[in-house]
Amino acid sequence: MDAARFQEPRRRMIPIRSPWGDGEMAVLDFGDPGRPVDVVFLHANGFNALTYRSILAPLSASLRIVAPDLRGHGATRLPAEPRGRKSWDDYRDDLGALLDVLGGPPVTLAGHSMGGTVALLAAAKRPQRVSNLVMFDPVIWSPLQSALMHLPGAQTLGRARAPIALAAARRRAVFDSRADAFQAYKGRGAFKTWPDTVLADYVAGGFVERAEGGVELACSPEWETSNFVSQANRPWKALGALERPVRILRAPHSVTCHVGDAAAFRRKHPHATVETVEGSHFFPMERADLVRDAVLDAAV
Repeated sequence: MDAARFQEPRRRMIPIRSPWGDGEMAVLDFGDPGRPVDVVFLHANGFNALTYRSILAPLSASLRIVAPDLRGHGATRLPAEPRGRKSWDDYRDDLGALLDVLGGPPVTLAGHSMGGTVALLAAAKRPQRVSNLVMFDPVIWSPLQSALMHLPGAQTLGRARAPIALAAARRRAVFDSRADAFQAYKGRGAFKTWPDTVLADYVAGGFVERAEGGVELACSPEWETSNFVSQANRPWKALGALERPVRILRAPHSVTCHVGDAAAFRRKHPHATVETVEGSHFFPMERADLVRDAVLDAAV
């Protein structure tokens, strides 16, 4: 694959019908529009499809890839009410609706962090639309942790006590400009290891203009927080039900991907593999070639 041979993605708004509220899903469409979609790639919590532009665009020489902004993120226009959420079933069903609209043969689903988990949940519910999965440091708690997430009051406790949820709730939402936001993020916190190109794309796709001036986060702190605490998902049930090839790439000492020993995991789930790769939870940003190779291997 010649990484220099690619075009910028097309921006599209796709109407979808979802039990969680209808609307338009914003997507980036990479590659030849005359061919069926090969890959659907899902972003992490608080991010947006454009964040992964420089990672995915070189693949457009060989693949057609659709990358949506999930509900409550980027330019997608779907209701995003954080109150009362307990799981990511809304994302799962939104993705199923998008796959129906896209049509064509079964696709490879790929995603980073929350996006990987949503891909897994959707694949288990709509296996006829999915050929295989690639997940980059997905959010899969241990079976015990997952069970605890289903207890009454788990979301309320997480909102009040979980450090990552508390930090998300305190995120600064408004800046004078995207340039100011870029400078505020550069070299700091979660963005410390990001290349400038990826950070610039995140900022470009992650803010909206305010009528009174300045810009604000497209994914509000309240919605991002709700994603961190709405963990009553069933990824282990999905893994057990899904009869499709699954490849998991996780960071060393991952804080999100608690699948245990790779060999034991493979014995229990013969269709799935787990690999540990160098980097942080943000290794897709740090090691773009690794992500490209994994997506290409899955899709061809």
